[in-house]
Amino acid sequence: MNNLLLYGWNDSLFRQKQSTPFSGLPHGRVTVTHKTCYEVVAEDGLYLCELSGNILYGRMPNEYPCTGDWVIFQPTNEGRGIVMDVLPRSRTLCRKKSGTVSDKQMIAVHVDKAFIVQSLDANFNVRRAERFMIQVLEEDIQPVLILTKADLGFNEQEIADSLKHLVGKAQVFTTSIHAPETIEALRRSIGKGETIVFIGSSGVGKSSLVNALCGKEVLETSFISDSTGKGRHTSTRREMVLLEHSGVLIDTPGVREFGITSGSADVLSSMLDISDLEGTCRFVDCTHTNEPGCAVIGAVANGTLEQGVYESYLKLRREARYFSTSEHERKGQEKTLSKVLKHYAKNYKKDR
Repeated sequence: MNNLLLYGWNDSLFRQKQSTPFSGLPHGRVTVTHKTCYEVVAEDGLYLCELSGNILYGRMPNEYPCTGDWVIFQPTNEGRGIVMDVLPRSRTLCRKKSGTVSDKQMIAVHVDKAFIVQSLDANFNVRRAERFMIQVLEEDIQPVLILTKADLGFNEQEIADSLKHLVGKAQVFTTSIHAPETIEALRRSIGKGETIVFIGSSGVGKSSLVNALCGKEVLETSFISDSTGKGRHTSTRREMVLLEHSGVLIDTPGVREFGITSGSADVLSSMLDISDLEGTCRFVDCTHTNEPGCAVIGAVANGTLEQGVYESYLKLRREARYFSTSEHERKGQEKTLSKVLKHYAKNYKKDR
């Protein structure tokens, strides 16, 4: 028997289930998603489930189950079932789908904490950590920054300086799988029934960290390449594993690019320590780019705001705005801009 409380089942989810037409059927949580089926953990075991026709043909693909979803299913044969409904989602971690303008790719659902994993080697990138944090905070998920491979040696002061603007927004753990005390400290931070998703680039040690937390090999890993310094294990799917007597851990494939799908101006400003400066700009609608009396630009000039943080703010703000603009609106804006440029070019030639 599985204790679904450890997987995050709670009274709120129970009430949501009772309001559906399928309240008499068993429920479970999606642990792994495949192309056409889903692995679901239920009280009486594991099931491999397909979608009902109503879901398959009556809903959009982004409404299909995702890793972490709670579903109601109809058992069929031994260990098999059909998903009849998906309970309402909360705290969904997404990224911009590669190769698209404004499509989202769901990573995990019902997430309590996001372990943002960065290795203390050449892979370390504070700008990438900022990008992950923006997306996490926007979804009301608690960010936790995990620095791995501390045994390789690193410049502590340099790392501390680069992260000083993030320390107040996220708990930071420095870990090594060869130092059990660092793993134990991280394990104690995971509460009973919490859902933790691991995000980061390939080779930062996410799967090795999950194995260390569980105290056994639950995810496949491989050797470290001498030429790249990265592990050869590359997850191609999101997997959920149970941390004994605690919560659940979701490992995700490493990402080369993590496009944000949100990022309000308030979240960006707060996370990058710009919000206090904004209130002292000369103009209320200051864009912090070239206006006179801009306190943000002034802070960059006098060194109280790092140039790199400022540039990251502008880039993330621009990216968030671009994503939020629908493709139709974007094409309309491009058409209008094209007309303006043509009009300008025509009149410029006349003046000449």
